[in-house]
Amino acid sequence: MRKPWIVGVVAGFLLLGACGDPASGPDAAPPPVPSTARTSPSPSLTTHQRPVATPGAGTETKPAAEIKAPAEPPTVLYLGDSLAMENQKVLGGLLRDELNARYTSAPYSGTTLCDYLEGTGEKSLVPPKDKAAALVRSLRPDFVVLQFWGNAWDYTWCMDGITHDKARDEYFARYTADARKLTDQIAGAAGGADRPKVVWVLQGPDPITPDRVRGVNAIYERQADASGDLLADAGKAVSPATARYTWAQYLPCTAYERDRAEDCTQPGRDRTALHRDDDYLHFCLAPTTSKSRPCPVRSPGILRITREITQAVASATG
Repeated sequence: MRKPWIVGVVAGFLLLGACGDPASGPDAAPPPVPSTARTSPSPSLTTHQRPVATPGAGTETKPAAEIKAPAEPPTVLYLGDSLAMENQKVLGGLLRDELNARYTSAPYSGTTLCDYLEGTGEKSLVPPKDKAAALVRSLRPDFVVLQFWGNAWDYTWCMDGITHDKARDEYFARYTADARKLTDQIAGAAGGADRPKVVWVLQGPDPITPDRVRGVNAIYERQADASGDLLADAGKAVSPATARYTWAQYLPCTAYERDRAEDCTQPGRDRTALHRDDDYLHFCLAPTTSKSRPCPVRSPGILRITREITQAVASATG
């Protein structure tokens, strides 16, 4: 924990697929825009229906008795940035195992809310077929889970160059407007039928700009309240118990993790790793690669996050 993690932060900013506000970091610049990015965004690895869990990643979480399977299996759509990209197979396995859910995921690394809005044209990293409204029209989900860290890098074109470090008020105002627009487009895509419930995933701590994540989460909370939607406080599950917005690379093992050696990475110290030494943002304990991918190894942070999302969906299904 006492290693010079700032070096890891800077290194993490240089890896493709990160999703944060690198201009806020010490001497860190946004990564260059790949020459093919406008026509070939990071593949979403879209997964449909009931995917098999990532080998080695595992999906076992709370005992089955703690999550009651609904009488009618829900249909769940999962959208988001690189955090959703790394989570998607574990979440799919959990929703399948615990709720017998039908599941589709279409995350794109480096994205923000406006990328999933219809009408953004070429200024989006998400192709038309995977826009939120397009997927709602084709899949008719019961739930749309949205997980966005708050990316505002300059190469996220639909943000029109608005970044947290240079224009905080404008950044939060834009995020507020986009959250409302995305909710409206999801509702409109239902075509008069019962619209899907939106599940806003609250984010974990940001060690560089902790108030930014507070602000982004507050936007999600207000939007969920205004539209009668749901929250999944996944960020709390990866925060210290008494310090919701204090970043930590390690946390004490939970009782669940102590019962499973692979989930308590340092049992001798009764703590488990949430982040790698070289990546303060992502929760996958495998090295970040140039090509975005679902996490290929069992990672306690991902399991904690996806358990909270699964619980939020389960609670709303009755």
